[in-house]
Amino acid sequence: MSTTYPCFDVTVSDKVAHIQLSRPDELNTMIPSFWSDLPVIVSELSARGDVRAIVISSTGKHFSAGMDLSVFTSSGLSMDGEPGRRNASFMLLVKRLQESFTALERARVPVLAAIQGGCIGGAVDMVCAADMRYASQDAYFVIQETNIGMTADVGTLQRLPKLIPDGIARELVYTGRRMPAARAKEVGLVNEVFDDHESLVAGVLEIAAEIATKSPLTLWGAKEALVYARDHGVADSLHQIALWQTGAFQPADMMESFAAKGEKRAAEYEDLPPAPSGI
Repeated sequence: MSTTYPCFDVTVSDKVAHIQLSRPDELNTMIPSFWSDLPVIVSELSARGDVRAIVISSTGKHFSAGMDLSVFTSSGLSMDGEPGRRNASFMLLVKRLQESFTALERARVPVLAAIQGGCIGGAVDMVCAADMRYASQDAYFVIQETNIGMTADVGTLQRLPKLIPDGIARELVYTGRRMPAARAKEVGLVNEVFDDHESLVAGVLEIAAEIATKSPLTLWGAKEALVYARDHGVADSLHQIALWQTGAFQPADMMESFAAKGEKRAAEYEDLPPAPSGI
């Protein structure tokens, strides 16, 4: 299966979905359709039930140069009128942009980001919402908002300090410096650095394929628990997973795991049901 969007090419093969940013000549900047299409694509892939991992990669020299200014000029926001009402409307725009990346966290399956070249501005916001990040040797990360006189507002400031040490996150934010791939791996922002773009994408797809061999219900439950634990205390998080297990734990997947091991074959797990729709 392959589907083309203005900013993305999407394929699904062997239970792994691959979303590729597809505007390399424009440095994969995030134009308005990027923000509207991405959450729909991710939500639909998550809802299918037969997808067990999602890989987000890019094309060309850079992963993404971040938000395109046309997002603001095409939003319909007016700079006229009563300031309180005008500013409250701007808040709605920011929250819509935030939701585009929160969709990655809400997906029922792990989301892996494969990053080459520049990961700039809004692109950092995006990859921080992924479950795991991988990079090529030429990759770098920069919180560009600081360098153009604005405060990052689409997720970097909220998620990055949960991924790397707080002081390092603050240094990146306050200075707007580039963090090269080697340093990103050293501090835990990326899991692995690959030699080049080709080996990066191949390697991340291989990891996703391994994930796709696991029970999809197990993956969903684990992701729910990990995201919840990030934002809550230990006691609340233990209660959350106890509730999940009470409702979702089923012995069939465990029995299949044991049977497959005994028979020296790959386990075969039932897909998730499609998510409810039409309401």
